[in-house]
Amino acid sequence: MDMKSIYLLIPLAPLAGALIAGLFGWLIGRRAAHCVTIAGVATAFGLSAYVLNYLLNGGESFNGTVYTWLTVNGVDLNVGFLVDNLTAMMMCVVTFVSLMVHVYTIGYMHEDPGYQRFFSYISLFTFSMLMLVMSNNFVQLFFGWEAVGLVSYLLIGFWFKRPTATFANLKAFLVNRVGDFGFLLGIGLVLAHFGTLDYAQVFAKLPELEHATISIIPGTSWSLMTTTCILLFIGAMGKSAQFPLHVWLPDSMEGPTPISALIHAATMVTAGIFMVSRMSPMFELSETALNFVLVIGSITALFMGFLGIIQNDIKRVVAYSTLSQLGYMTVALGASAYSVAVFHLMTHAFFKALLFLAAGSVIMGMHHDQDIRNMGGLRKYMPFTWITSLLGSLALIGTPFLSGFYSKDSIILAVEASKLPGAGFAQFAVIAGVFVTAFYSFRMYFLVFHGKEQWMQKKDHHHAHDAHDDHDHHHGLGPNDKPHESPWVVTLPLVLLAIPSVFIGAWAMTPMLVGDFFKDVIFVNHELHGAMEAVGEHAEDWYHMGMHAFVTLPFWLAVAGVASAYFFYMVKPEIPAALDRFFTSIGVKKLLEEKYYMDHLYINGFAAGGRALGTVLWKVGDTLLIDGLVVNGTAKLVGLFSNLTRRIQSGYIYHYAFAMIVGVLLLLTLLANSLLQAQ
Repeated sequence: MDMKSIYLLIPLAPLAGALIAGLFGWLIGRRAAHCVTIAGVATAFGLSAYVLNYLLNGGESFNGTVYTWLTVNGVDLNVGFLVDNLTAMMMCVVTFVSLMVHVYTIGYMHEDPGYQRFFSYISLFTFSMLMLVMSNNFVQLFFGWEAVGLVSYLLIGFWFKRPTATFANLKAFLVNRVGDFGFLLGIGLVLAHFGTLDYAQVFAKLPELEHATISIIPGTSWSLMTTTCILLFIGAMGKSAQFPLHVWLPDSMEGPTPISALIHAATMVTAGIFMVSRMSPMFELSETALNFVLVIGSITALFMGFLGIIQNDIKRVVAYSTLSQLGYMTVALGASAYSVAVFHLMTHAFFKALLFLAAGSVIMGMHHDQDIRNMGGLRKYMPFTWITSLLGSLALIGTPFLSGFYSKDSIILAVEASKLPGAGFAQFAVIAGVFVTAFYSFRMYFLVFHGKEQWMQKKDHHHAHDAHDDHDHHHGLGPNDKPHESPWVVTLPLVLLAIPSVFIGAWAMTPMLVGDFFKDVIFVNHELHGAMEAVGEHAEDWYHMGMHAFVTLPFWLAVAGVASAYFFYMVKPEIPAALDRFFTSIGVKKLLEEKYYMDHLYINGFAAGGRALGTVLWKVGDTLLIDGLVVNGTAKLVGLFSNLTRRIQSGYIYHYAFAMIVGVLLLLTLLANSLLQAQ
C-alpha cells in the first residue's frame, strides 16, 4: 500500500465507523456499533503510529492535493494533506486518546439509550479532527475547524432533554462563532493579499509582504501581518478557550464524561495551539501579534486557575485546570517557543484525558454524584482509579521526571528569556500558576480519595437530585451502597493513559525541543526571539533537568501548593471554612463564583443588548417607519388623491360642460397675460 493510500485511510476509517454506527445503529445493535467504530479508530491509530515511525526513520514528508473541490477565478480550493512530524505527532495523540475514550465509553454509557448515536458522534469527531490537523491549506483547515465545532455542539447537548445541556451546547456554538468570525476574516485577508490558500505558497510569499500595510479605516495604515495574525488567533481564542472567549468550556461539562476527555482536554481545544504553531512563519513577522498572544495566554493561565479553587463539581475542577493549561500553551506560543507549546499540548493530552476519565470512573463509583464534598476515602474502594488519578495529578502539577514537568518547566524557561513587553506579567502568571494548579489539583485529590468518608454521613438522609447527573435515574449512593471500582473497559484506558503521562515527557523532550523533530516545520527568528536557546540549555538531558528542578522556585511552589491543600482539607478543615467566610465578606468569593461576571456581561450586555436593538429596529424601524410611513403612508396618499379625482368623474354632462368652460377661461386668461407681457 503506498503512503498516499495510508494517509487517505487514516481519516476515512473513523468516518466509515461513524456512518455505519450513526445510520444503521438501530439495525446492527449496540455491540456491533461499538465494534465497528473502535475498529475504525484503532485502524487510524495503528496507521498514524506507522506514519510517525516512517517519518522518524528518514521518510519523506508529504504535501499534496488529494482532490480539487472547486476553482474560483484561478484560485484552487483543494482537499490536500500535509503530513510532516508535527501532523504525525498530532495524529497519534488524537487517535490514541480517541481509542481510549471509545473503549472507556463501552463501560461508561452502557445503560444509555443513545449508545449507538454516541459512538457515531465520537468517531465523526475523530474524522473531523484528523482532517483539521492533516490539512495543507486554509480551506480544509476551516472545514475541519467547523466540523469539530459542530460535533462538539452535538456532544455537549447529547442529553438533549436536559435544559442545562441544551443551553451549554448553544453557548459553546455561539462563542465559537465569535472566534470563527475573526478566523474567517484572517483567512480572507490571506486570500486577498497572497492570492492562494495553500500553506506552502503563502509561506513562500511572506518575504514580499512582510512590510505590507492595509488601511481598513481610511487614513490609518495597519501592518498586514499583525492584522492577519491577530484575526487568525481570535479563531484560536474561541476554539482553545482563551480569555475572554473561554466561557463555553466549563459549561460544556454538561456532556457525558468521555467527551470532556476527548474534546475538552486532549484534542479539540488544542486545535488553536496547533494552528498557531503551523502558522509560525507568519506570527514570527509580527511582534505585536506575539505580544497579544502572550498577554491573553497569561491572563487565562492565572485567572482561570483561581476559579478552579472554588469548584465543587469534580468535572468542573478539571475543566478550569484545562483552561489554565491552555493558557500555558498560549504563553509559550507568544514567547515564540512553538515547539514547547506543542510539546506541552502532547504531554497535557495524556494526563488531562486520564484525569477526566478518572473523574468519570469516580462518578460511576459514586452512582452519578459529582460533588466532591460528598466523597472522601475512595482510595480503598477504587484502587485503579486512585493510583491513576494520583499519577495524573502529579504530572499536571509538574512533578520532576513526570511528563508534565518537562513541558511546564520549559514554558517557564521560555517566558523568562522572552524580551516582549508583556513578558514580565507572563512570567509572574506562569510562576504563580504553579502554586494555584498544585493547590486546586490536590484539594480535589484529597477530598475525593482521602479523609473522612463523607458519603457514609449522607446515607441517613438520601442524597437529593444533583443538577449535573449523567443519567436520569439513581443519583448518589443508596443506604446500602458502597463505592465500587469500575469494570475493566474503564480501568484499562486509565492504565494505558497513565503510562505516557509518566514517561513520554522525558522520552520526547530532547528530540522535540533541541533535536530535529520540528526542523522545517516550525520556524523561529532566533535573532529576535531567543526563548528556544534558553530552553535548549536545559533540555539536553532529561535526568539533569529533573535533578536541577529540586533547587528551582516552581518545584517548591508546587510542593507548597500540595502541602497547603493537605493542611487545609485534611488537617484543619476549619481554615478553609474561615477563609471562605472572610472572602465572602470582602466580595472575592462572589467574584469567583460569578466567574468574573463574564457570563453576566455576555448575557445581559451583548445578548440582551442585541435583543433590545432588534426590538427598537422592529418597533420603530419596521412597524412605524417602513410599514406605517412608507408602505401604508404611500397607499393612503394614493387613496386620498384617488378620492378627489373620483369626485370629478360624476357622469353628468353639465358637470363636464362647466369644467370645459372653466378650462377655456383659464386658457384665455393665460393667453391675455402673455400678450400683455409681450407688448
